[in-house]
Amino acid sequence: MKGEGTRVERTKPDGKKYDILIAGVGGQGVVLASRMLALTAIKTGFHVSTAETIGMSQREGSVSSHVRIGDEISGSLIPAGKADLLIGLEPAETVRNLPFLKKNGKVIVNSHTIPPASKPPGSPEYDPEALLSFLEAHFPGMICLDFTRLAEEVGTYRAANVAMLGAAAGMDILPFSRETIMAVLETEIPEKHRAVNRAVFEGAIEKIKLISAPLNGEQKVKSNV
Repeated sequence: MKGEGTRVERTKPDGKKYDILIAGVGGQGVVLASRMLALTAIKTGFHVSTAETIGMSQREGSVSSHVRIGDEISGSLIPAGKADLLIGLEPAETVRNLPFLKKNGKVIVNSHTIPPASKPPGSPEYDPEALLSFLEAHFPGMICLDFTRLAEEVGTYRAANVAMLGAAAGMDILPFSRETIMAVLETEIPEKHRAVNRAVFEGAIEKIKLISAPLNGEQKVKSNV
């Protein structure tokens, strides 16, 4: 998807580009989340290029989406070590895609796990706690929440992808405003689902405010709700 708008609402990121990788499994709404980000970037005035890689199984198979924002983009796939932000809708898929993340890149991970639909003979058991411990040890500034449960408490677990977009917006790390993301959600999501998705998006922003607030002189950025 490529496009160019007429108005820039926020200063463009350093180097005039910003790369986001969204990773999860089939059925989690990875492609929808990337579409929302791409449309928001276009509305803001950026050039955008996107690409998806989808595993063999349409549901519960690995899915990743590359969203490349800026004027100096070469290719639709993010090169290794260049992603500014990794949004992982599932712990194993987050770890699987870490090679794309740049040094000091940001990580947002959904602690809700989806065990693989099939396991090759002799492969190790799926250990989500070990994966989350690894992420915590190597990315102490990451945001780790059960976004699936957060979305379910608001209205529907299917909006976990929207909750994670809300988290990114709440962290103020995107090259466009949360208001523009919301405007795109309002136009792209079917009317009957808009209210719950709006509530999930806004609820995630409020959650980020809470866990990022100063706590005993330090910032708390990790919470498994």
